[in-house]
Amino acid sequence: MYLLGIDIGTSSVKVSVIDAETRKRVAAAQYPDQEMEIKSVKPGWAEQSPEEWWQNAVHAIFKVNATGIFNPKAIGAIGIAYQMHGLVITDKNQKVLRDSIIWCDSRAVELGNDAFAAIGQEKCLHNLLNSPGNFTASKLAWIKQNEPELYKKIAQVMLPGDFMAMKLTGTVTTSIAALSEGVFWDFRKDELSKEVMEYYGFDQNLIPEIRPLFSVHGLLKADIALQLGLQEGIPVAYKSGDQPNNALSLNVIRPGEVAATAGTSGVIYGVSDQLTYDPQSRVNTFAHVTYSKTKKHTGVLLCVNGTGSMLRWAKHNFAPHLTYEAVNELAATAPIGSRGLTVLPFGNGAERMLNNKYTGAQLLGIDLNLHGLPEIFRAVQEAIAFAFRYGLDIMRENGMQPQVIRAGMANLFLSEVFAQTFVDVTGIPVELYESDGSTGAAFGAGIGAGIFANAEEAFIRHEPVRQLKPKNTTAYNSLYAEWKDQLNKALNKKN
Repeated sequence: MYLLGIDIGTSSVKVSVIDAETRKRVAAAQYPDQEMEIKSVKPGWAEQSPEEWWQNAVHAIFKVNATGIFNPKAIGAIGIAYQMHGLVITDKNQKVLRDSIIWCDSRAVELGNDAFAAIGQEKCLHNLLNSPGNFTASKLAWIKQNEPELYKKIAQVMLPGDFMAMKLTGTVTTSIAALSEGVFWDFRKDELSKEVMEYYGFDQNLIPEIRPLFSVHGLLKADIALQLGLQEGIPVAYKSGDQPNNALSLNVIRPGEVAATAGTSGVIYGVSDQLTYDPQSRVNTFAHVTYSKTKKHTGVLLCVNGTGSMLRWAKHNFAPHLTYEAVNELAATAPIGSRGLTVLPFGNGAERMLNNKYTGAQLLGIDLNLHGLPEIFRAVQEAIAFAFRYGLDIMRENGMQPQVIRAGMANLFLSEVFAQTFVDVTGIPVELYESDGSTGAAFGAGIGAGIFANAEEAFIRHEPVRQLKPKNTTAYNSLYAEWKDQLNKALNKKN
């Protein structure tokens, strides 16, 4: 039997097929080859079309089926990973009413701040483990306030993974984990937050049926099965936000274990058995994939918006003709410190770890006679590693003390410069695995469908392909201090 995983990313949709018996990935594909557009009508806004996600998923499944390596009819379950915090709204006929307001959109920050003050900071942090900020509930409030006629047509409020499952099955469900990442969930009462729903004036009927994350969220419709070449009636048995799912794909399921990813955004994600929160909401706590009312495993999430998005901007504007591999090779020719060139990579919306401030991306100290592409590309990757260190220090303040970090051999971790710099700057060894979001979703489907008894059984053959240890920590400690000084100057200008 095979398992299909679908990962709805910001840049593309990726799919993987794994053999349930060997636990090996047998085929993978993504669509489109070029990065998907993020629509930004105003500064700080970010939207994508849910129907485009769906069409890209269809094309990706066509591509993986066309490999001929496996029999699509032998796929027994489907799992979905998706970009977190996005808002999808549909009418009573399951028609999408507008483009999704996605994770990096910051238009609802002030609405969230007002809710934080009105509900009470202590109440929000103690019960929601977060400020409402610019999360999904606040985005829905923005629709209610600014697009009231559209709001009246809403039948269901979904996150991106809920939408994808709806397209496959016609059934609309959600989970505690999804509601927690939208900041709809009261962790102390283990129920939908009355305070959030009442403050924003939301009807509870807008929230889909809540089911366990690892469970059947619907069965593949006959017409969709025919279109995709799959077997009718197979279950969508797992839906998870991309960061908890990334942790699952790396077998990060026990308290104290930590995962990292560096795609369009960058994330450090640690599992805790405490209902912990940051008093300033610079890092956020959500329900982990293994969360239940008896085993309250949470995921403490540090997000940096400007990671892969910063490198993408630099590549597209300074060397659009180069591949990312060539960009990484150029970066490796520049020395540690990039000859004094400094980058602040925060140009992809307000950063929660910076108290929702927006500095914009900056290149500082450019010497026209000294700096070229190698220094630019290295400085960008070093700055991203510095941003991770900044956030990791906040996580340490909140009790997270990782001894090792696990990451997939993907995105920025494919760059030798970035991977080693990350280890040197944080001072923490990294284990790299052949894993990504779509394989995690496939394993999740196996767990949710009962093909695997639990996560431990699913990842019984899980071993790292590479381990990195710190080499240049002393040199990077001083460089990080200089970078942090530049960041503080930029933040002070915004006050």
